[in-house]
Amino acid sequence: MAELVLEGLSKAYGAVWAVRDVSLAVADGEFVTLLGPSGCGKTTTLRMVAGFIRPTAGRIVLDGRLLSAVEGHVMVPPERRGMGMVFQSYAVWPHMTVFDNVAYPLRVAGLSRHEVAGRTTRALELVHLEGLAGQYPHQLSGGQQQRVALARALVNEPAVLLLDEPLSNLDAKLREEMRFEIQDLQRRLRITVLYVTHDQGEAMVLSDRIAVMVSGRIVQVGAPEELYERPADPFVASFLGVANFLRGEVVGADGGAARVRLDGLPEADSLRVPGAAPAGRVLVCVRPEALACDPDGPLRGQVVRRTYLGSGLDYLVAVGPHTVRLAGGPDLDLRVGEEVRLAVRRAVLYPETSATTSSGRSAT
Repeated sequence: MAELVLEGLSKAYGAVWAVRDVSLAVADGEFVTLLGPSGCGKTTTLRMVAGFIRPTAGRIVLDGRLLSAVEGHVMVPPERRGMGMVFQSYAVWPHMTVFDNVAYPLRVAGLSRHEVAGRTTRALELVHLEGLAGQYPHQLSGGQQQRVALARALVNEPAVLLLDEPLSNLDAKLREEMRFEIQDLQRRLRITVLYVTHDQGEAMVLSDRIAVMVSGRIVQVGAPEELYERPADPFVASFLGVANFLRGEVVGADGGAARVRLDGLPEADSLRVPGAAPAGRVLVCVRPEALACDPDGPLRGQVVRRTYLGSGLDYLVAVGPHTVRLAGGPDLDLRVGEEVRLAVRRAVLYPETSATTSSGRSAT
């Protein structure tokens, strides 16, 4: 078992809180990603888990074993935590061969030559580098160097694997390939993973659950589908994919759905949004793929931009004072200047507050 628990984890640098009251449980064999913009505290959190940074407050527990607790002055050093870490910069030693890079932790631990050879060979086989054991880092591609770093993190058979933006230095094609390799490796080993990234596509592909962070705090935790379809607030909605934000007012209810009049549009063109809704002023969040061209749709608009994306088309449509992104498949062929009517198939409503005013805007 390798359950990792963070309880009220915090880190302050003087008067500035980099991480504030983070609590999270990562189940045995689960892949959890800390996702957020630069400076949100995700890497600081990971480094506290690894033991590289001493927390200001809170506890870190692995399988009931206390690794860090400020109140009890407990701080288990990194090498005794049973964790492996992969850094953004790979951190492979240029003067060592692939084999020696991966074997290094085992030699430091004092294992026999036979044990070092066997475990290093197995680790290289896991990441498909067994034929490159004698090569040096400068002879490898970026993806191969990242596999070396993965093998070195796994060679000690850690209870938890920590990964800090491990794919950010790779080109787009390699990054996509490595996503699936990491996912396959994690499933084969059934290892507990805590992963850090600012790339929402990466998080959606890899994770069992995602913890979205902003300003040092976790604002929502859930499965990728839950966060995408039911974001807790406009920040989460805008950070995970593209979102249209439309301001309006709830003017009534109709058969289990709220009727929302958008600003600048007549009440006759009100939207029906299924489910409970806050009263008064609201922010309507609609994903581009949740809009559909419909001759009976309530929204009347005009196409102002058409972008070809290969697998589909992306349209920008002016609807009164609003602009919305509309996702279209190859069979939807609209032209700039064309009049359209749109229906909303799915939306989320938020009360319009000072918080939504700053983060809620049309995605253009």
